[in-house]
Amino acid sequence: MTDTRTNEAGRLDFAKAAPKVFRALIGFDAAARDGLHPALVELVQIRASHLNHCAYCLHMHTNDARKAGESEDRLHMVAVWREARHFFTEKEQAALALTEAVTLVADSGVPDDVYAEAAAHFQEQELAHLLALIFTINTWNRVALSTAKRAGTDERR
Repeated sequence: MTDTRTNEAGRLDFAKAAPKVFRALIGFDAAARDGLHPALVELVQIRASHLNHCAYCLHMHTNDARKAGESEDRLHMVAVWREARHFFTEKEQAALALTEAVTLVADSGVPDDVYAEAAAHFQEQELAHLLALIFTINTWNRVALSTAKRAGTDERR
């Protein structure tokens, strides 16, 4: 008999095992996105997913970005955005730099110059939402990686 709270990899199905926590995370994610441009949201989620090696989330968010009208060129350049800055606005570059710093916070914290650059491009509330978005995608990445979610199996559909 298979436990209905496990996935095909034999790992915990987080949504079924902790539905209240899962719903709270969905609510946090939705609140974080509020007021941010949808393309920026996807770029941030894609970059954090690259850094965290989360194939499940990377697959999901590149597909979401395409559906939202994002170009293949920009999607291919997210991982190397510093070498392809001309594909991204200064505001997007600031968001990507902040995403990297927060995602890799244990390496060197969030440098003052990275934070200041983001603060120069985002109003206070928008910056708070951007930070919250970075927090949520990092949490989603950890949920997906810990529970062995398989890329291409987006359960939202």
